[in-house]
Amino acid sequence: MPAGFPEHLREEIERYLAGMRFSEEPGTRGLEEAMRYSLLAGGKRIRPVLALATARTVGLAQQEALPLAGAIELIHTYSLIHDDLPAMDDDELRRGAPTCHVKFGEDVAILAGDGLYAEAFRHLLSSRRSAPERVLAAAAELAAATGVDGMVGGQYADVKAGSADGPAALRRLHELKTGRLIGACVLCVLLLSGIQDTAQTTPFRRFAAELGVLFQIVDDILDVTGTDDALGKPRGSDERHGKRTYVSEFGIERAKQLAAESHATARAALAEVAARSHEGGATAELEGITDFIYTRTS
Repeated sequence: MPAGFPEHLREEIERYLAGMRFSEEPGTRGLEEAMRYSLLAGGKRIRPVLALATARTVGLAQQEALPLAGAIELIHTYSLIHDDLPAMDDDELRRGAPTCHVKFGEDVAILAGDGLYAEAFRHLLSSRRSAPERVLAAAAELAAATGVDGMVGGQYADVKAGSADGPAALRRLHELKTGRLIGACVLCVLLLSGIQDTAQTTPFRRFAAELGVLFQIVDDILDVTGTDDALGKPRGSDERHGKRTYVSEFGIERAKQLAAESHATARAALAEVAARSHEGGATAELEGITDFIYTRTS
């Protein structure tokens, strides 16, 4: 990880996820094994780390933010399991290891993804440490960000032919598919914190939206320029499936320019957040995450 990435927050997330259990029934222990296999397979944990860093920026106690961060990573893991299925991206490797459906079978992988999504909300709602109305608001935002008007809707547009052409439509697709969950990592924390002032939330919202787009542009670039070892799976998956990406739409050089522009926009939004903060260095961890997403190689 680059020096600016808050590695201490990633380590905290790893410990938290390792302590999560999902089954008390002997008959479902195999399902829990499949869920934990994918959940604990490693990775950068960018989304929950982003949630914890946002909490530190706005002064929300880490213990209040951890259930949300854990729920977000459960949902992200569910999306990866389903993305890897033969009916979707048909990938056999994830982070250098066999994907869930390769190791446990397609039937169990589907159920593992379903289970992780349900357990995410059970965990968020039952482990709450903030006021109930704030937790419910955060849960509603998380559900919206991952539903038909969010991640799942974006995935549908990605796999179905006939979606609108052009740069605006491509950006909108990825705002839904990738951006909404990344945005929820920031916005749900604001809701848990009880922050509803428009002037205070506007730069956070602009930052969250742009960070999701930046992540996707870099992801598209790495699918072309990365190595199998670095990515943990065969590169070129998007091209094999005929998916529209920032590289297929604009070419590699223009995609890199767009990533630079998106990174600058996200950093400018953070500068506005910092200017409104009374504490120096309040956005340092968010800046480190933003720079890492821009410069990542896997």
